[in-house]
Amino acid sequence: MGIELPKGYRPSADEPFMNDLQKEYFRQKLTAWRAELLRDSEYTLDSLKEGGMTVPDISDRASAEADKALELRTRDRMRKVISKIDVALGKLEDGTYGYCEETGEPIGLERLIARPIATLSIEAQERHERMEKTYSDD
Repeated sequence: MGIELPKGYRPSADEPFMNDLQKEYFRQKLTAWRAELLRDSEYTLDSLKEGGMTVPDISDRASAEADKALELRTRDRMRKVISKIDVALGKLEDGTYGYCEETGEPIGLERLIARPIATLSIEAQERHERMEKTYSDD
């Protein structure tokens, strides 16, 4: 995009919400996170490929199977997060990043810094969780 962030820049409530610096900050944060997950995913895939099940001892084989299942769950979780990062990057492009999908209000910088793929404000997220709990208790 061509915007250079000042060294040590961190978004602040003292500036307009989702100004160009903030957008670039989150774009870099999301892109770096995505690259890290893809690297980790490659490592997981390589380790799954080399982990043949030629372990003669039954308890070692069970342990190897459990490790493989854990790696597959981890890989699936990474894939889901990468998908959410891609959605967030798309929202940065179309100007909707940082705004609650339910209320349209700003999500809040601290929440976005902590969880840059957040799509709901804290209030909307809490409402969502209360509704889920209400219906799951039936």
